[in-house]
This record gives sequence, C-alpha cells and structure tokens, in this order.
Amino acid sequence: MGVLSELSRGLVRGADRMAAWTSKRGPRTFYKSRGAKVLGYQTVGGKFRLVPEQVPRLVVPDLTGFKLKAYVSYKAPPGSEPPLTARALFQRTAAAQIEKDLKEGAFDPEKLEKYGFEPSQEGKLFQLFPKNFVR
Repeated sequence: MGVLSELSRGLVRGADRMAAWTSKRGPRTFYKSRGAKVLGYQTVGGKFRLVPEQVPRLVVPDLTGFKLKAYVSYKAPPGSEPPLTARALFQRTAAAQIEKDLKEGAFDPEKLEKYGFEPSQEGKLFQLFPKNFVR
C-alpha cells in the first residue's frame, strides 16, 4: 500500500516539495553555495564539521556618545557642494602650483609630472583613454 499511496500523492500534489534544492529547481540565478562562505568541511561519514576559525566575527567599535545617526534619511536636503568636475579637481590640486611656477618663471611644459600629470598609462591597472574621460 505504501507504493500506491506515494504514487497517488505524487500525481495529486506534483513533484516532491522536500527534494534537494538544486540549480535545476531554483531560478536561473541560483547556484549552489554562491554568496555563502564555507565554514567547515564534510567528513567521511557525511557529517559537517564546523571550523571555528572560519566563522566570521563582527568587530563593532564602542559608539557610546557618538552623535551621528546610523543612516541618512531620504528626506534630507541635497548637499550644498556642487558635484566634482574635472575643472574643479584641476583647480583644487594643480592650478595653484602651476600659477606660482608661471609667476616665478620656473614652469616647464616638459616636466608636468611635478604637478601630478602622468605622461603615459603604461603599467596602470585602469588605463585612461579619451573615451574613458569624464565628460
């Protein structure tokens, strides 16, 4: 009777809802163990052994007397500073030194490395090409 009852239950209810959750049953973005850190290992007997050194521990500083809130409300007004542009960045970093050197007569357009400019992008992780510059 057990076989018939299980067969009839399968026909009425559909597939077994308690079967293992695999990438075939989940959404197309589901991959087993994606986003999860392994906290131990599987033993020969099929049991899971937890390794305490692999369990992440949150280190939270003591915030007693800290005046700032934990989040910024969506109702907060926008910031007063305008967004940073390439011209503003140049004015804040290199323009003052270039003006000073121009007045003293020490400006040399061949030695722009002194002001933070790099002559080539060789060996850089993110190379700046004209199409990558901020417009």
